Amino acid sequence: MIRVVLADDQALVRAGFRALLDAEPDIEVVGEAGNGREAIELARALVPDVVLMDVRMPELDGLAATRAIADDEELGSVRIVILTTFEQDEYVFESLKAGASGFLVKDTEPADLVRAVRAVAGGDGLLSPGVTRRLIEEYASHAKDARSTGTLDTLTEREREVMALVAEGLSNDEIAQRLFVSPATAKTHVSRAMVKLRARDRAQLVVFAYESGLVRPGWLD
Repeated sequence: MIRVVLADDQALVRAGFRALLDAEPDIEVVGEAGNGREAIELARALVPDVVLMDVRMPELDGLAATRAIADDEELGSVRIVILTTFEQDEYVFESLKAGASGFLVKDTEPADLVRAVRAVAGGDGLLSPGVTRRLIEEYASHAKDARSTGTLDTLTEREREVMALVAEGLSNDEIAQRLFVSPATAKTHVSRAMVKLRARDRAQLVVFAYESGLVRPGWLD
């Protein structure tokens, strides 16, 4: 059973998400929070699989709450999905840096929301190629030069190649097709890169790929 906490200051929004998710046989909403502080408290008390986190909330916003949950070693298994009204939300990139596994727009199709919860609970990030491009542009606007680190030295050449493809927004199946390997092999390389870099999920690999200088803004053009 996938256990979910909803964090949004609008009760009507929470009620809609609860009704949708509780109708699924493998998903259960175990708690609701009206602000960031409550979200942190519920995460620590319930240790859910997924937190659907609104960005703009009173007392403590979703970005600060995301960072607090991601920094708590006892909550390492908790995955956070940022909820936003617009895909261009200015906080999306910072939310991913803070530890979120991806984001959803609030008017997403019900079936897509359910799939997203299952995907994140399974360790995947919610980053389409289009979204990835916007994240790159956001990163480029805030940093003149990529910050390189020595951590990449722990990766093999193939793992770096796979990490770059993850940053492009490719799924394991798409990476397998690009590299002419099996999906299982592609997944193994992604997993190894995540372990070596201590990345929570694929979204964190994307952030690290740009901050480390492995790939640079404009490389998709």
